[in-house]
Amino acid sequence: MKYRPAVFIVTYARTEKGIEYALLKRKLHWKGWEFPKGGIEKGETKEKTVLRELKEETGLNALKIRSWAIKGKYIYDIKTQKEREYLGQTYALFSAEVKKAKIKVDKEEHDYGQWLIFKEAMEKLTWPNQRKCLRIVNKKIRLT
Repeated sequence: MKYRPAVFIVTYARTEKGIEYALLKRKLHWKGWEFPKGGIEKGETKEKTVLRELKEETGLNALKIRSWAIKGKYIYDIKTQKEREYLGQTYALFSAEVKKAKIKVDKEEHDYGQWLIFKEAMEKLTWPNQRKCLRIVNKKIRLT
């Protein structure tokens, strides 16, 4: 089995509270918290995937997207591999700055979305690779 190419999208808004991050409560295949992500479709660039997945999973539009030249991979949970075409995903890290608005989730994949400051987002994220990605983006965007 092979890996599905995908993007991770650390989604944030600059607000009165500072930088807030959009997290999604996952319900399809596993339960927990993540940021928007998704597979790259045939013929689609990574940047187009970021824009499409962000819109599909949150209802938000990117004001600015940035590639972070960070890549990784993970294996799907063994219990859900039988219902999937791939062993896992490879990912490229992107960030998307958006205007803070209500998060409109795809109800098939997620229960709801929430805006959180960095510390809260770090505590909620389910997977270590996503916490690592959030730390990278948070450190860099605070400098800009």
